[in-house]
Amino acid sequence: MYPRRLTRSVISEPDYPVAETRGGKLRGLWEEGVFIFRGVRYARAARFHMPEPVEPWEGTREAIIYGPVCPEMRTPIAHDQFNVPHYHYIQDEDCHFLNIWTKHLEMNAKRPVMVWIHGGGFSTGSSIELYAYDGHELADFGDVVVVSVNHRLNCIGYLDLSGFGDEYRYTGNLGQADLVAALQWVHDNISAFGGDPDNVTIMGQSGGGGKVNALLQTPRAAGLFHRAVIQSGLFGGDGDIFPERSRAFGAAVVEELGFSHDVKRIETIPYYKLARAVYAAAQRLGIDLSPISMGPVKDDDFYFGTGEINPFIRETKNIPVLVGSVLGEFDQNYNNIYAPGSKNDWPEELVERLLREVYGDAAEAVKWAHREAYPGTPDADALFINRGARVAARDYARKRFEEGCAPAYNWLFNLECPLNGGTIPWHNAEEAYMFHNACYLEASYIPGVSEKLQDEMTGAWVAFAETGDPNHAGMALWHPVDGENGACMIFDRVTREEHHHDDGLMATLPPKPFAGRNDRTPKIVTGGGPRQSL
Repeated sequence: MYPRRLTRSVISEPDYPVAETRGGKLRGLWEEGVFIFRGVRYARAARFHMPEPVEPWEGTREAIIYGPVCPEMRTPIAHDQFNVPHYHYIQDEDCHFLNIWTKHLEMNAKRPVMVWIHGGGFSTGSSIELYAYDGHELADFGDVVVVSVNHRLNCIGYLDLSGFGDEYRYTGNLGQADLVAALQWVHDNISAFGGDPDNVTIMGQSGGGGKVNALLQTPRAAGLFHRAVIQSGLFGGDGDIFPERSRAFGAAVVEELGFSHDVKRIETIPYYKLARAVYAAAQRLGIDLSPISMGPVKDDDFYFGTGEINPFIRETKNIPVLVGSVLGEFDQNYNNIYAPGSKNDWPEELVERLLREVYGDAAEAVKWAHREAYPGTPDADALFINRGARVAARDYARKRFEEGCAPAYNWLFNLECPLNGGTIPWHNAEEAYMFHNACYLEASYIPGVSEKLQDEMTGAWVAFAETGDPNHAGMALWHPVDGENGACMIFDRVTREEHHHDDGLMATLPPKPFAGRNDRTPKIVTGGGPRQSL
């Protein structure tokens, strides 16, 4: 996905990097000591039907190019490729493919497996969308097996047609069923790539974190993974989609298409017509179709609802969890433009005025609570700290302790990036650091700082995948959350554990505009339709 330095002689390259799975042989690539297998099929599925296992094949299949990614009803066009570089790829409903990076092809290597689930809410994105997702460095640094997964999204992954009969019983959860199928494939085949099927960590950011949260509430996934990492995937609120609502919306889409008396026609119409019908039904019902408005349905059968507000299911209480967020998320000063110039150069009078404009009567209390939480940082930073994801992650870890689950470790990524004279870390900023790719992303790279921080952060993720405990020799001691300690690992220029450090700030911050005065609104392309603004 980006050029690499060539440091090894081609003489040492293996002649045939071939892995033998249960279905047949796969030939991949070899690059700087890491074997790469791209576009590996893990399942097949007809539209609006559950995934089916792959049929065995004769001979050796090539696994050298990525498989198609799920079609998107609307494709976000990055308004600046500098801070979150994107990589777009061929879209097709036949998108049940995964990618593997590994240093081993020995059955007995038994290395930890780290399965990455991409973001984009439940509607957009892919396993290769961001440059940070490339698994080469993580596999090499941590000596782990890295897997990334594509699956069905939006109206083909989460449109609930269960009101039309048992044939469509799980249509509201097909995207999650695909992930279960991928984990089953990993369980059955990953030993051929040096992985340990009894030591699998699932991890995801944003929508991927939400999918990890959902898998922790999915009995069919139990036993297929053993650790879980949720990155910026919790934002509070009720969080659940109930069958009454989801079935009504599914029926409205079918009605929009004119298929109420012949619903099976919905399985074969072109995707763009289906997407248009979804938008038309949403408009008629007054539903705002955001990337998170479609998602898993709490049917108390396949899926038992978000762990934020529902009891954790007994099948996954034994799963250790890393859960955290980024200091700025969507509120940082790249997204919120309150005044010209760098926030670090604003005069005190301007900062005071902006605090009053944003927080009203709470401005003074917010300023002092921020100083207590983050002494020595500019008062202007209080304008850009995200409350929703921070509180949700903190409380989720505490809730797992209170319900008697395995240890949960809370973290916060706070590194100010050099972009625009100093920018609070944005949604996605931590991914390059836990993938050990920070040196490849210019917007957040700080010489001498990024190298150390990515070693600490990737080291913690790898240690967690290895043992269920993120502590390692290169970092400060990290305690799991209990009912009282308020423990949180802060990943920053100086990585450190804090206790209850921002409780006062989180209690003081009032609601504020989601995107502030952002004059850099991204553009999107709607399936079969014109370019629109978000």
